[in-house]
Amino acid sequence: MARFLEILWDTSSVNGRLVTSVVLALLAVVVAALAGRLATVKVKDTTNRYYLRKAVHYLTVVALLFTLALLWRPFAGRVGVVFGLLAAGLALALQEVLGAFAGWVSILTGRQFRVGDRIQMCGVRGDVLDITPLRTRILESGSSSDPESWIRGRQYTGRVVSLSNRFVFTAPVFNSSTVLDHLWEELTLPVPYEADWHLAERILCEEAQNISSTAEAQRAIEQMRHRYPVADAEVDPRVFIRATPNWIELSARFVVPVRAARQVKDQVTRRVLDRFTENGLRVASVTQDITVHAPPPGTARPTAPVPGRP
Repeated sequence: MARFLEILWDTSSVNGRLVTSVVLALLAVVVAALAGRLATVKVKDTTNRYYLRKAVHYLTVVALLFTLALLWRPFAGRVGVVFGLLAAGLALALQEVLGAFAGWVSILTGRQFRVGDRIQMCGVRGDVLDITPLRTRILESGSSSDPESWIRGRQYTGRVVSLSNRFVFTAPVFNSSTVLDHLWEELTLPVPYEADWHLAERILCEEAQNISSTAEAQRAIEQMRHRYPVADAEVDPRVFIRATPNWIELSARFVVPVRAARQVKDQVTRRVLDRFTENGLRVASVTQDITVHAPPPGTARPTAPVPGRP
């Protein structure tokens, strides 16, 4: 034991520095675990605990690297020149890494999104699982508009996608839950011109009013207006009419929670179709009616020409 302590405190030899470095690394792991737990004891919010624990771990790593640099004192007397050349080389070789790290700083300081938010970035949609200094991990969700998505709705696909943080500078980031946590959804149904489209409009409007999260969305918008100078948004359900060459198009617009959009649209579609059936209404489609008239009695049927005969 005495020999070990002697080597541990001997920083003039290579062996002593190696032993001291190993002990410092082990000590840093223990300190990071204990400090992370102690720092989050009184923090109740899960997201804040996550970020605080991450910050403690990163600070411990920085302190360890700084201590090891002092311990080894590389190229004594020429540290400035060495670090200058090293920084220039790293800036050229690690442009992607530096861009990703700068994006991480932008995410944390600009509050573009945080863990748990539903976002869309670089064509990837889903909930944010983790934000590291270099990458953001997203639990992917499907899409009804993307032909490459095999999940035809805003539900999880089961895949975890990792994106470089540098994309926050080069691509738009759509956040669906950071402010409102609600979306405007539309249900569009075409009805024939000969149908009672006033009745169809009334059915759509009633079902949209029954399913819409109008009160919750209105409260969220009022809270948002305290933070941002935006105009008031209409959240009451409405039905819009559009005439086309083939039919009358009815579009019901209503507000739904972000993570329940597909379930809500499924419910309102089922109810509307059931009520359409009860009231003798049908949904129009691109079809063609062909009427075949039988020849009058006593009219000779035309015969097909026989090949080879005039």
